[in-house]
Amino acid sequence: MTLHTRLKTAALAAGIALAALSLPAFTRQALADEQHFPLQSYRVGPYAAGGTGFFGGFIDYLNLINTRDGGVNGVKLTWSEAETQYEVERGVEAYERLKSHQGIAAWNPLSVGIAYAMIDRITADKVPLITINHGRTDSTDGRVFPYVFPLLLNPYSETSGIVNYIASKEGGLEKLKGKKIVVLYHGSPYGKETIPIYELLAQKYGFTLQQIEVPHPGNEQQSQWLTIRRAKPDYVVLRGWGVMNPVALKTAAKTGFPVDHIIGNVWSNSEEDVIPAGEAAKGYTAITTQASGADYPVVKEIVKTLYDQGKGNLEDKKRIGSVYHNLGIVNGILNVEAIRIAQAKFGKRTLTGDEVRWGFEHLQLDPARVEALGAKDLFHSINVTWDNHEGNGYVTFQQWDGTKWKVVSDWIAPDWALLRPIIEKSSEAYAAEKGIKLRTAADAEGVTN
Repeated sequence: MTLHTRLKTAALAAGIALAALSLPAFTRQALADEQHFPLQSYRVGPYAAGGTGFFGGFIDYLNLINTRDGGVNGVKLTWSEAETQYEVERGVEAYERLKSHQGIAAWNPLSVGIAYAMIDRITADKVPLITINHGRTDSTDGRVFPYVFPLLLNPYSETSGIVNYIASKEGGLEKLKGKKIVVLYHGSPYGKETIPIYELLAQKYGFTLQQIEVPHPGNEQQSQWLTIRRAKPDYVVLRGWGVMNPVALKTAAKTGFPVDHIIGNVWSNSEEDVIPAGEAAKGYTAITTQASGADYPVVKEIVKTLYDQGKGNLEDKKRIGSVYHNLGIVNGILNVEAIRIAQAKFGKRTLTGDEVRWGFEHLQLDPARVEALGAKDLFHSINVTWDNHEGNGYVTFQQWDGTKWKVVSDWIAPDWALLRPIIEKSSEAYAAEKGIKLRTAADAEGVTN
């Protein structure tokens, strides 16, 4: 090659490089678009069963979308994990450490305590906080909490669903009058969240209520169950978490309380809650937003695409399709679909946190779309709006037969008409305290970068 040719070639290469640098930012970015999920997970500690199952299912779904579809419209989904052991201080530290990552889509801590500590932070940073099936109840009101999404079920609608289910067993809501219900709750912000709504429903329907706390983590409950035996309630609602749940079932059996009159809440409904309890758990019923089992198309696809190739996130394949694993998958579906919906408006690229917030506020998946996603009967539907961040989730109830969960009810709607005014009263008080101006529909459509 002559000197003239070499110089000409070098000049051409330099010109191409200069042209690439002068391209619009979104064009350069599209060459390596990624949407990131920082995960404040907990794979060790007393609540590791929930953490490994949920985050395992979430990562499995993100991996499925990357492997099968090449990401969401070409945007690769990435994640990083920070071990929190379900401790608030560790969760906050993880947030501060991970928040500098580019392209964060949303935070999914699966911890009430960590979520509460993050609300002001994520609001300032304008990135969604997803608290599926848990979290601060009044964050359902998007007028006050634009970046918090207690998807599918908040603690109050869960309570309403449980009371409605007990009523259905008794022959109607009017039959609750005079009944005795004990709520055995975990001694944490999560456990205490429903104290006032149970009191309200007791007044409304005329049942006698007693609420009993179990100190964290719940290894010892003898005195609580002796109190329950003396009270002789018709039903016990188990609002537990982690090791508290099998201990409750075993202790109930020792004190002679019938297991088929114990109704578990949404964090007392997993295989890890009943298998350690052995025969004491047979006949136990619990609420859920998603069914268990591996026969759903999306779960089968995860097995085929990931686990059969040695790429699944769960160490124990027997947990595939378990309650926590399936909840993680559903959470993955909701996060990914929010991104897909937002991309339809803002472009097939890495989105800002505020743009993903817009996607969550337009997350409407009817049963037909749920079926198209391979999740028919895994969960029912969701209809999030700018001011309703729960999305009118439906619940169902499942009973443990000694080896597996069996669905024993239709999909049940909580009493949203009763609950919404209570939620708004609480959120408006919070807004007044914090000096927050209530958003309007027009405000919600605005997006900042």
